[in-house]
Amino acid sequence: MTERFIYEVAVRWSDMDAYGHVNNARFLTLYEEARVAMFFVGARAQGLTSFEDGIVIARHEIDYLRPVDYGDPVRIELWVSQLRTAAFTVSYELFDGDVLASRAKSVCVPYNLTEGFPRRLTEAERGFLKPYLEA
Repeated sequence: MTERFIYEVAVRWSDMDAYGHVNNARFLTLYEEARVAMFFVGARAQGLTSFEDGIVIARHEIDYLRPVDYGDPVRIELWVSQLRTAAFTVSYELFDGDVLASRAKSVCVPYNLTEGFPRRLTEAERGFLKPYLEA
């Protein structure tokens, strides 16, 4: 069974649009908060800090299944759906209560921010990602 990283994110009043629900573009911000928690907080808890040196997003894909209103935090579940030598795909499901409201994917590329080029995943990074890899 694939392990999932689970993160609760507060819906802010500023996330709302004129129609009274979370703006479609703000979903990216909610997903980003969960992803950053996985690679900064979750990885750091296991002694891994190299993701903090740089990850860039090569692609986002989002499916909006239902509106999300202001109120309780949303739950985002993350896992790795593809693991390659120099890139990996994070998949997400966003739940409003117990209802699935959105699905998304982000293609992540480890990046050397200091020198300005993509890099390969280290063995330690691959080790962190493997429990989250979709079977």
